[in-house]
Amino acid sequence: MVNVLEIREEVGDALAAGKPIVALESTVIAHGLPRPQNVDTALAMEAAVRESGAVPATIGILEGRIIVGLDGAGIERLGTAEEVVKVSRADLAAVSAGKRMGATTVAGTMVVAAMAGIRTFATGGIGGVHRGGDSSMDVSADLTELGRTQVAVICAGAKAILDLPRTLEVLETLGVPVVGFATREFPAFYCRESGLALLHSVRTPEDAAKMMSVQWGMQGAQMGGILFVNPPPAESALPGEEQEEFIEAALAEAKKQGISGKQATPFLLREVAQLSQGKALRTNVDLLISNARLAGRIATAYCNLK
Repeated sequence: MVNVLEIREEVGDALAAGKPIVALESTVIAHGLPRPQNVDTALAMEAAVRESGAVPATIGILEGRIIVGLDGAGIERLGTAEEVVKVSRADLAAVSAGKRMGATTVAGTMVVAAMAGIRTFATGGIGGVHRGGDSSMDVSADLTELGRTQVAVICAGAKAILDLPRTLEVLETLGVPVVGFATREFPAFYCRESGLALLHSVRTPEDAAKMMSVQWGMQGAQMGGILFVNPPPAESALPGEEQEEFIEAALAEAKKQGISGKQATPFLLREVAQLSQGKALRTNVDLLISNARLAGRIATAYCNLK
């Protein structure tokens, strides 16, 4: 066995004591937000988790070591380095073996969280089926990871640059429960509404924890993750028509420049932030912190239930 997993002291102590822990991704630090908001937001997410009574565990790769519980210096390194690999499940071994620096995506973070024994994970928005994905086959590994890995993901839905109806169809096919937190509608990342109704919702962290317990306590069933969707804060959410206007312009620019694959999502998010004159960036930061706070509450409720 090659052990490339390094669980830092605070997280290790919390695991040993049975305390609530929330995993946090690092792609948002290295690729998702501009400087200096990337590092500031990562630290604010950790603070929000702590305020909710849980221990934050930001995950990233430094010199091939998969770190669970990056400290401030590690977060700063990922937020300022020029060459940081975007790491999904398929990239973990290669980046670790090459002793490179990597930032974990939703899928990559879920894998590592499960390895460490962490059940709750907060992010901004998951990946999904890209617009035009029916012909390009550009579908995020986040969806298949949710179908097989027992981690609860708290997010503001899928990123609005995606094909949201097809993303929900794939999640249903993969057997992933999509559960609204105090909402019956799938949020559209920057926008609170998408027009897509949800079959399931919960109103409290305790209800969410009960669902996690039942999902993973089914004997003989290979149950995967749960997606809890939390609408962005009302004070900074964008109107639906305005959001779509920015996205269409960003998609046109990506096509013009030939941007695709792993570079597409970071490029589109930057374009939308620029086209909105910073309004979308504010929404992104606010929803990340909101999701981290909710994840801390859910992790605490799940820990108490156990």
